[in-house]
Amino acid sequence: MSTSEELQVVSQRKKSTRLLSIDALRGFDMIWILGAEGVFAALFVLTGHSYFEIVAGQMEHSTWHGFTAYDLIFPLFIFLSGVSIGLSSKPFGSYDKTSRKNKHLSALKRLVLLCGLGIVYNHGWGAGIPMSLDEIRFASVLGRIGIAWYVTTLIVWYCRASMQWWIVCSLLIGYWILLAFVSIEGFGAGNYSSTGALNVWFDQALLPGIHYQHLPIDPEGLLSNMTSIVNALVGAFVGRHIVKLSHVPIRLLRHLLLAALAFLCVGYTWGQIFPINKTLWTSSFVLITLGYSLALLCVFYYLIDVLKIQRVAKILAVIGTNSIVAYLGTSLVNWSYTSTAIFGGVITAFPLSYQQLMAVVFMVLVQWLVLYWLYNRKIFIKV
Repeated sequence: MSTSEELQVVSQRKKSTRLLSIDALRGFDMIWILGAEGVFAALFVLTGHSYFEIVAGQMEHSTWHGFTAYDLIFPLFIFLSGVSIGLSSKPFGSYDKTSRKNKHLSALKRLVLLCGLGIVYNHGWGAGIPMSLDEIRFASVLGRIGIAWYVTTLIVWYCRASMQWWIVCSLLIGYWILLAFVSIEGFGAGNYSSTGALNVWFDQALLPGIHYQHLPIDPEGLLSNMTSIVNALVGAFVGRHIVKLSHVPIRLLRHLLLAALAFLCVGYTWGQIFPINKTLWTSSFVLITLGYSLALLCVFYYLIDVLKIQRVAKILAVIGTNSIVAYLGTSLVNWSYTSTAIFGGVITAFPLSYQQLMAVVFMVLVQWLVLYWLYNRKIFIKV
């Protein structure tokens, strides 16, 4: 390859590492965590239309087996972290020895920091992080994101593309075999309940500290990290494919939509024998969340990066570019109190039937304004 061709490839990759559609989709994902999910319940109260009641039900996690729209938020975020890896990564051997060492240290630092921030988030509403290690919840959403991102990064650095696909298949099938056929002290062997699954034994025996709401199994427990890696790793495949076919976007979208359809078909079919379950993060759950994640990415990529409809996208990107700050803020700041303190008079000026809806709108608006202040000053807090 000539020098000019090499420069062209590098230039193309640099352009691809920051897609507005990715930031906007991440912002769309996060806005529901900021409290926007309450809009539908408020609209049901206001209008009485059963449609809003149905949608409001989708804004809650499934009780055990099954899938709701709200269950997609977490795996979509992990998927997008993988897409970012695929957009920016290059063969690890292309770096010199010092750069490789620095990248390893930086990746490890990010993993530790995300796990630490996850602990801070877990205790944000209470009396603070307890001094007793036995009273700390170590498992967390940010910790799982960190683990999935870190392992995916190492796999992308050191494994060929073909080997990465083998790893995906091995993790999905291996996890199913573990939960379906392996038994430890009476747990597992096809028991997918909240008290008898193999994950329960791992969390009870090996996970230090407390579990979420002191349940037998933690929704971010140990064993299910195994399959959450697949969400990030497939995201990395997608990121590389975007770089490869960015010059032919319609062809790219066709590939991604076909992949989304395939994931959904296989996921729902597999779900007949290996239940779709977020807490267990079953292989079928991984596949359907990948399908929906890809479908959403196609919509955002087509509207924003192909058709160039970017005004609304930038509103969402304000959230997506500081997603960690937005997420931590939901635990460390009482946004409902803050929005009432600022806009309480405006909210009460509305008719009583509208006040619940406006309370949600202004709570999200206050958070967005804080994030916009950061965005407007190009302050992007990354971990």
